[in-house]
Order: sequence, then C-alpha cells, then structure tokens
Amino acid sequence: MSCTSLSEWFSGTQGGYVLRWEQAHIDAIVSDVFGYNAMQVGLPGHDLLRASRIAHRFVLETESSRGGAAVYAEATGLPIATASVDLVVLPHVLEFSRDPHRILREVERVLVPDGSLVLAGFNPFSLFGARRLFSRSSGAWPWRGHYFSVLRVRDWLTLLGFETPPGVFGCYVPPVRTQKWVDRWQFLERAGNRWWPVCGGCFVLHGIKRVHGMRLITPQWKAEAVPAKRLTPASRRGRGGVTTTHKDEESGTRCRNS
Repeated sequence: MSCTSLSEWFSGTQGGYVLRWEQAHIDAIVSDVFGYNAMQVGLPGHDLLRASRIAHRFVLETESSRGGAAVYAEATGLPIATASVDLVVLPHVLEFSRDPHRILREVERVLVPDGSLVLAGFNPFSLFGARRLFSRSSGAWPWRGHYFSVLRVRDWLTLLGFETPPGVFGCYVPPVRTQKWVDRWQFLERAGNRWWPVCGGCFVLHGIKRVHGMRLITPQWKAEAVPAKRLTPASRRGRGGVTTTHKDEESGTRCRNS
C-alpha cells in the first residue's frame, strides 16, 4: 500500500521508526536554542518544535490541502520578514523540492544573525538510499524524492555563511513494513553507530548562521619623527681670541660663548 504524502508515511511503521529517531535528536538541538520566533516548514501533523523554549512557534505548510499549519506558502518564497526568525526546522524538505538551493537561501534570509537551522534528510548512501534506487513505484513516498548527501548539504550551507558541525546519522534498520521486523533488526542500530556510522538511513544537521561584522579600514598615517634639539657651532674670529656662536635649530636663538 503506497502513501499519498510524506506525513502519511511518517504515521506508518517505517516512518514512525524514522520519526522517533529524528524527533529525539531534534529535541536535543532545539532545546538549547533561544529567541523569539521558531518556524517549522512542512509536516504540520508532527510537532518537531515541542522541545523548543521559544514562545512563538508556528508551522508553515507548502500544500494548502494539508491541515494544522498556521501559514501556507511556497518554501522557495517565504512570506517572512528578513532576519526575523531565530530557529527554522526543515524536516525532509530539500529532497522533495525542485529548487533546494533557493529554499536554503530563503532560510538564510529570514534567520537572524546566529540563528539556527535544523535539517533532517534521507541519506543516499544507506539501505534507504538503495531502496529508493531499486523502487519500482517511483511515485510512492518517500522513495520519489532526490536524496542529498550530508557533504553536499554542508557545502551548500557553508557557501551561505552557515557554520555546520558534523551531522548525526541513524536508522540503520532496513526499510521493512512491519513492526515485528523492525524489532528484529534493532541490533543494527548499535552495530551501525560503531562500524559504519555514515551509512544511516537518515541524518540531522544543525547549521548556525554567521554574519561577519564590518571593519573600518583607516589610512595609515606616517608619523614623522621629530629631530632632537641640537646646537650647530658657528665660529668666527674676533678680538682677543675665537668667539663661537651656537644656533639652536629648533628655536632659532643664538648663544654666545667666549
């Protein structure tokens, strides 16, 4: 039985297994982010901001037919003021978008300096990625998307000025449909974290928007050294001997010594 939306897939056995892992790691990140506004893009039926301490939290949905969202808009053109959001959560938005670069640019625009982006995605180098490649039903969720590697997403974020620590991987259990087989394959969670950590079925990234401050460049004025006062002897012959006259070069005064 194929799902008609990603939200419906997350409500099933496979998606529930993935959602529980992602929710735990997203909770750990957003609980330490402070500010005034937090936005979740997509999946209005699942509260990924539940652990956030930010008072004003809302969900933006890209499909008006889905319920539970406060705002309906395209992720490529967010109707949000520039530098007004402290936290943005993107749960599996990039892999099902036609223009993921533009979405990230919009997120960078609406985030305040030092704002946080929490991004969840499917890993193409995993059993989930292999399931997508060999899937016969190309229109089914979530195998219809284009999965991006963590390295590629981190490169995009770095170009936008984000500081991106290494992401976390999880969900090493094969994409099976029944809970019985999910439980039987649970030993792969411990083995995967130890032996092949970058091959988890999904990942969570935390990016921090960095804005470099301006530095005023002033001209380099050369300070000329003031010469020390010195006396220049000037001798002339007078009656009864030699008279020496000294001229102070700084003040222009004359001193006479006989």
